This record gives sequence, C-alpha cells and structure tokens, in this order.
Amino acid sequence: MADLKIKIARVEFKNPIIMASGTFGFGAEYGRFYDLNILGGFCTKGMTINPKDGNASPRVAETPSGMLNSVGLQNPGVDEFIKYGNQNLKNCGTRVIANVAGASLEDYMAALTKIDKSDFVDMIELNISCPNVKQGGIAFGVDPKSTFEIVSKAKKATKKPLMVKLTPNVSDIRVSAKAAEDAGADALSLINTVGGMAIDYKTKRPVLKTIYGGLSGPAVKPIALKMVNQVYNTVKIPIVGMGGIETAEDILEFFIAGSAAVQIGTANFYDPNIGKRLVNDLTNMLKKCNIDRISDLTGSLIVD
Repeated sequence: MADLKIKIARVEFKNPIIMASGTFGFGAEYGRFYDLNILGGFCTKGMTINPKDGNASPRVAETPSGMLNSVGLQNPGVDEFIKYGNQNLKNCGTRVIANVAGASLEDYMAALTKIDKSDFVDMIELNISCPNVKQGGIAFGVDPKSTFEIVSKAKKATKKPLMVKLTPNVSDIRVSAKAAEDAGADALSLINTVGGMAIDYKTKRPVLKTIYGGLSGPAVKPIALKMVNQVYNTVKIPIVGMGGIETAEDILEFFIAGSAAVQIGTANFYDPNIGKRLVNDLTNMLKKCNIDRISDLTGSLIVD
C-alpha cells in the first residue's frame, strides 16, 4: 500500500484529501453519505464573529465547467459553531480546519481568540478574500501590506497552526504569498474563487443578485495549477492546492506543481461521495504508477 500520510504545519493527516470550505458544511451533513474518518480532513464553512444571513438570491449559477457563487459567507456565528463542534466534531475521526472570515481586523481577531480555545479544531484557515470595510471594501488579500498585517495579528491571536487562503484576483499571487509567509503563516491554501459574472441575454440582467461572484470548478484548474507552481517556487511553507479537482489524476498534477495536500470543493455539490471515491482512486493510482509515498511527488515538475 502506498503511504498517503502528509504533514502540514505540525498537523499530521492520514491522507492529503481535504474538503474545501463552503462546500462541505460542518462535516456532519456529508457524514450521512460516508464515514468522515476516511478523509484527511475538512474545512468548515467560513465563520464570522457574528451570524451572517449571506447575500440575497439568486446567489449560485451554473457555468460551463464550473459554477459562480455569491453566497456571502452565510453562517451561524462563532459561538454557535463552537457549541456545534463540541457536540458533533470532537470524535469525527478526521482533522477539522476552521475557516475564519471577517469584515475588519477586529472581527477576525475576536473570532480567532474564541476558536483558539476549541480543542476540536486542529488548524485555522484564514480567509483573506473578504472585503475590509474600514479600507473601502478592498479585500485584505489584494494588498500585500494588508495581508502582512492581518496574518501578523492572527498569529498573535491563536496558537493553532495558521493556513492562509489566498485570492487569485491579484496581479501577482507570489507577492501575496511572500507577504503571508513573512508575517508568520504556517501554510498557504490556494486558490480561492476567480471573479466572474453571468448574464441572462433574454432579460439583459445579471444572473446573480450581486452581479458578480466567484468562479470555481474545473474551469479554474489551469489557473490554479499555474499559481500553485508559482507560489511553490517562491515560499518555503507548505501549500494546499485547490481548483477544479475531480480525479486522482488531478491530485497528482497538483502535487507535481507543488502542493503538499489538496482541497476538493465544487465537486462535492454534484458528487457527495467524491471524498470517499478519491481516497480509493488515489490509492489505486499510486500503486499503478509505482509511487511509494504521495509526499515524494510534491514539486517534482520537470522543466526542460
């Protein structure tokens, strides 16, 4: 049997397959389809200090080879999440990564301080694609100075390993990655959704109520592979790659580009069993390719 174990920022995972934030609820929802213990881990929905209703509908639209969403971080708030986690996630059998979001530095720090005390959370994923309301609504992750500031403060607010989720909606993601690393990030996850829109030609109106949304799914995979490889050649901390992953072959490509683990997102919506399937498929693929350890593939891209 091939060795699927990986280690990200002091946290050991039984395999590199992690379910992405916003696509897996709080885990228990998918636990009705298969044993979550099969997975390496999962990221929770983006949590904010206070409850959020999210954006008005329609807020999801199917696109060729992908989907647009503008859900708007709908969540019950950190306090409810902690109550839920204490009841349902302490013995779920897999790693729990809490995704944290906010509209200001104060919001982020308040949420992190509370989650830091939760023993069922193994790692924090900091979503810096959120608009900073005190800085004109520009996303924290777009400005390297803001990235450095929020990651620096986050490191002081929690003792848990900190993974920073990078937005692709920048001129050069390597600059953002380096800023996060310099600020003390233990790992990076990328990419978040790519900005896009859909139009109904019959009504001449945008499909999404918010006009614009985030594109995910197979359509963004080439962009994600490029950015993972760019960041791998820029930083020394581990990278968790994501963007359109559907198959074991996709996972191998992300590892070769530089990933130390992967996240599965949009595919969960149309195949609730994909986590279980990918663990099996990846095991068989490594055996077929005579690969003893998945970790040996990280950054093995050959450029002539």
